[in-house]
Amino acid sequence: MDRADLLEANGGIFAPQGRAIGQHAADDIRVLVVGNPANTNAAIARAAAPDVPAERFTAMMRLDHNRAIAQLAAKAGVGAGEVSRIHVWGNHSNTQVPDVDHGTIGGVPIRERIADDAWVDGEFVTTVATRGAAIITARGASSAASAASAAVDHVRDWVLGTPIGDWTTAALPSRGDYGIPEGLVAGVPVTSQGGEWEVVQGLELSELTRTRLAATVADLEAERDSVVGLGFVPSNS
Repeated sequence: MDRADLLEANGGIFAPQGRAIGQHAADDIRVLVVGNPANTNAAIARAAAPDVPAERFTAMMRLDHNRAIAQLAAKAGVGAGEVSRIHVWGNHSNTQVPDVDHGTIGGVPIRERIADDAWVDGEFVTTVATRGAAIITARGASSAASAASAAVDHVRDWVLGTPIGDWTTAALPSRGDYGIPEGLVAGVPVTSQGGEWEVVQGLELSELTRTRLAATVADLEAERDSVVGLGFVPSNS
């Protein structure tokens, strides 16, 4: 199915789920949407549960985050635990934007450690963004185990907190941070303490990242407009 077909089919699933959450679990709920297109499915569910605080609806971009860490660790020849302060902007689609400009490997800035900007800005980004499709092509099935592991990582950090001095990626309903239009469920750099996500503020974005961020925002806006047209999300959401 293409994304348009998925949006129509899943709208009929996630809107009723959102209504059920709003009617029966609004007082204490944390939602992680995994089914694709995850970001917009989360927006559909959130719109159907207006009494639940918007920030309690998230979409899983931790899988993309974990894939980015794995690629960087392999390139540097180190364990994944050596990679910190990276994140993935935008949509869980091939327009997503892995961002390493503030990250380190073993305490050394990533671009300095990798010393290959062409790879970082090219092959690395493409590999992370299209990894899911590559796995399906290779094995004839999706990366369900990796997605399950990423879901555990996401919820663990949400509930127990992110490591001090580091951050991760979660897709949250935007409050306008980094120019992402309010309401779009977009991947951003986050920390968590006390069970609440906080967007990392004050990061300087390169011109290339800004351009790519604009493209993934446009992707999310197109998905939003599709589900608005189908009646799953209000036009002012």
